[in-house]
Amino acid sequence: MVKEETNVTYEIINEIGVVSDDGKWRLELNRISWNGREPKYDLRKWSPNHEKMGKGVTLTEEELIALSEILSEEKKFLLDNQK
Repeated sequence: MVKEETNVTYEIINEIGVVSDDGKWRLELNRISWNGREPKYDLRKWSPNHEKMGKGVTLTEEELIALSEILSEEKKFLLDNQK
């Protein structure tokens, strides 16, 4: 699927997962090619059928790995401190 929005083209290469869904917007992690460039990891809110998008964060593979390590440590901290 290739879409255009305000002179920006994007192609969702693969849909990795949904973080949350309130019925109107879904926070998704996808791999997206922006303007025909190499795909990057992208975390943002989407309307159903990807018709509209919200602001998001785009990450390289290296940034995704670094974020994953940070989140893993935070998860350990949260689990260790649950009552």
